Amino acid sequence: MSDVFRYAAGVNENEVESEIRKFIIDNFLFGDASAAPSSDQQLVQSGLVDSTGILEIVSFLESKFEIQTADEELAAENFGTVGTIARFVVNKKKS
Repeated sequence: MSDVFRYAAGVNENEVESEIRKFIIDNFLFGDASAAPSSDQQLVQSGLVDSTGILEIVSFLESKFEIQTADEELAAENFGTVGTIARFVVNKKKS
Protein backbone atom coordinates (compact mmCIF):
# COMPACT_ATOMS: atom_id res chain seq x y z
CA MET A 1 0.00 0.00 0.00
CA SER A 2 1.46 3.36 -0.96
CA ASP A 3 1.89 6.15 1.57
CA VAL A 4 -0.24 8.47 -0.55
CA PHE A 5 -3.13 6.00 -0.53
CA ARG A 6 -2.81 5.54 3.21
CA TYR A 7 -3.20 9.28 3.83
CA ALA A 8 -5.80 9.95 1.17
CA ALA A 9 -8.77 9.18 3.43
CA GLY A 10 -7.79 11.43 6.32
CA VAL A 11 -5.06 12.32 8.73
CA ASN A 12 -4.64 13.59 12.24
CA GLU A 13 -2.19 16.20 13.48
CA ASN A 14 0.00 13.72 15.34
CA GLU A 15 0.52 11.60 12.22
CA VAL A 16 1.31 14.67 10.15
CA GLU A 17 3.72 16.07 12.76
CA SER A 18 5.52 12.73 12.83
CA GLU A 19 5.90 12.70 9.05
CA ILE A 20 7.11 16.31 9.00
CA ARG A 21 9.68 15.65 11.73
CA LYS A 22 10.94 12.57 9.87
CA PHE A 23 11.30 14.64 6.69
CA ILE A 24 13.18 17.40 8.56
CA ILE A 25 15.47 14.90 10.27
CA ASP A 26 16.25 13.13 7.00
CA ASN A 27 16.66 16.24 4.85
CA PHE A 28 17.94 19.02 7.11
CA LEU A 29 19.47 17.34 10.17
CA PHE A 30 21.41 14.57 8.43
CA GLY A 31 19.55 11.89 10.39
CA ASP A 32 20.17 13.45 13.83
CA ALA A 33 16.86 12.71 15.56
CA SER A 34 18.11 14.32 18.78
CA ALA A 35 17.91 17.71 17.04
CA ALA A 36 14.32 17.24 15.84
CA PRO A 37 12.19 20.36 16.30
CA SER A 38 9.41 20.49 18.87
CA SER A 39 5.86 21.24 17.74
CA ASP A 40 6.25 24.92 18.55
CA GLN A 41 9.85 25.60 17.51
CA GLN A 42 10.06 28.33 14.88
CA LEU A 43 11.65 26.66 11.86
CA VAL A 44 12.98 29.66 9.93
CA GLN A 45 13.66 31.96 12.89
CA SER A 46 15.65 29.22 14.63
CA GLY A 47 17.76 28.71 11.52
CA LEU A 48 16.69 25.10 11.11
CA VAL A 49 15.36 25.72 7.59
CA ASP A 50 15.48 28.64 5.19
CA SER A 51 12.95 29.78 2.60
CA THR A 52 14.16 27.14 0.15
CA GLY A 53 13.72 24.54 2.88
CA ILE A 54 10.12 25.64 3.37
CA LEU A 55 9.54 25.08 -0.35
CA GLU A 56 11.04 21.60 -0.01
CA ILE A 57 8.65 20.88 2.88
CA VAL A 58 5.73 22.18 0.79
CA SER A 59 6.70 19.90 -2.09
CA PHE A 60 6.94 16.94 0.30
CA LEU A 61 3.52 17.71 1.81
CA GLU A 62 1.86 18.11 -1.57
CA SER A 63 3.21 14.75 -2.68
CA LYS A 64 2.73 12.87 0.58
CA PHE A 65 -0.73 14.15 1.47
CA GLU A 66 -2.08 15.05 -1.98
CA ILE A 67 -2.76 18.69 -1.15
CA GLN A 68 -2.18 21.89 -3.10
CA THR A 69 -0.67 24.99 -1.54
CA ALA A 70 -1.42 28.42 -2.96
CA ASP A 71 1.28 31.09 -2.91
CA GLU A 72 -0.73 33.20 -0.46
CA GLU A 73 -0.79 30.25 1.98
CA LEU A 74 3.02 30.26 2.27
CA ALA A 75 3.00 32.31 5.46
CA ALA A 76 4.35 31.89 8.97
CA GLU A 77 0.88 31.18 10.34
CA ASN A 78 0.81 28.02 8.17
CA PHE A 79 4.50 27.12 7.93
CA GLY A 80 6.13 28.61 11.03
CA THR A 81 6.36 25.46 13.15
CA VAL A 82 5.82 21.73 12.82
CA GLY A 83 2.53 22.21 14.70
CA THR A 84 1.21 24.93 12.38
CA ILE A 85 2.21 22.91 9.34
CA ALA A 86 0.38 19.85 10.68
CA ARG A 87 -2.78 21.89 11.34
CA PHE A 88 -2.53 23.36 7.84
CA VAL A 89 -2.33 19.88 6.26
CA VAL A 90 -5.22 18.51 8.34
CA ASN A 91 -7.39 21.52 7.43
CA LYS A 92 -6.51 21.16 3.74
CA LYS A 93 -7.46 17.48 3.84
CA LYS A 94 -10.85 18.37 5.38
CA SER A 95 -11.67 20.90 2.68
